[in-house]
Amino acid sequence: MVLLLNIVFWIAVLGLFQTYVFFPIILSILAKGKKQNEEIYALNNINDLPKVSILLAAYNEELVIEEKIKSTFDTSYPLDKIEFWIGSDASSDRTEEIIKEYQQKYPQLKLNVFEGRTGKIGIINKLAEFAKGEVFIMTDANVFFDKETIYQLVKHYKNEEIHLVGGNILNQALKKDGISHQEKTYLQRENIMKYQEGILWGSMMGAFGGVYSMRSASFVTVPKGFIVDDFFLTFVVLEKGKKAINELEAICYEDVSNKASEEFRRKVRISIGNFQNLGRFKKTLFPFYKGLGFSFLSHKVLRWLGPFCILLAIISSGILAYYQTSLYGYLLYAQLILMSIPIWDTLLQKLKIHIFGFRFISHFYLMNLALLVGFFKYMKGVENNIWTPTQRFQ
Repeated sequence: MVLLLNIVFWIAVLGLFQTYVFFPIILSILAKGKKQNEEIYALNNINDLPKVSILLAAYNEELVIEEKIKSTFDTSYPLDKIEFWIGSDASSDRTEEIIKEYQQKYPQLKLNVFEGRTGKIGIINKLAEFAKGEVFIMTDANVFFDKETIYQLVKHYKNEEIHLVGGNILNQALKKDGISHQEKTYLQRENIMKYQEGILWGSMMGAFGGVYSMRSASFVTVPKGFIVDDFFLTFVVLEKGKKAINELEAICYEDVSNKASEEFRRKVRISIGNFQNLGRFKKTLFPFYKGLGFSFLSHKVLRWLGPFCILLAIISSGILAYYQTSLYGYLLYAQLILMSIPIWDTLLQKLKIHIFGFRFISHFYLMNLALLVGFFKYMKGVENNIWTPTQRFQ
């Protein structure tokens, strides 16, 4: 039994270190000196550029929809090659009114009103039926483009092997009293890792849903009840042996989450979708030694299993501390101290004291708790995939 507990403890620790430490280092070493795809469309050769359909599901987005529309059409990409489809998911605020006002200025702007809550995925599936573009761009209402965003998302499709391109979302409005700094750091790190996976193997591990593009020919209807469409569509591409990459020059801007409660709710929802996708695409884990399987295991699956690794490590070290050596006692105390930091961080916040190091540790445990809650919700079964957007301008 003692031997088994030793094995369980070190496998759990290794799993956590592989996903959070070793894999990013391995990616950096392997990607050093490698270049992004260079077979691209030239912006000045207008006739060659593909037609683009931008697809957006909106629910009560009156605070951001005007800026979204303006930033989309303030672009270097030819406007006659763009159509912008917005599906309103039974919005009850001024979202639809604002869109209709801008339709007079931009005939490329299309509004489809859905009666009764449909959910983001249901809306995107429907909008894709109407869209005529060779390339789809999926985006969120609170993600604002710069002039080059559309071109940067589209330019790689001259390379016939590339079927999906992720964008680079930069985060704004950082505050010291919440988790915005920690969330920004996490997302920046994810962006770099996805870029490196793309240039090494063409196997970016899931686009950020806020902005990504794909060939319309590769789009498939996302199954009813699925929650994370961006990961699903990325893996549909990878499963077919095509490439998915991340373009760091496809820059756009988003107000990053600052409230832990809002981010926790969002991450629980994403966690449910993660386990749905693991069940659907588990075969792509094999063989482990190839780029796709290695990335999927190291970057995603081990991270999704992170809360179980944390629990196994603390339980096994607790038992071993009783039966074996003082080493596991020290390891147990170290884990308990780390797990107590979110409590101290919360108490210090009430005193207006913000320690960034503590907040990073709190953020780590917050994400893993959300993964654990999401797993149990997934096991209970998903009743619907209708969403409520996170609070804007937190």
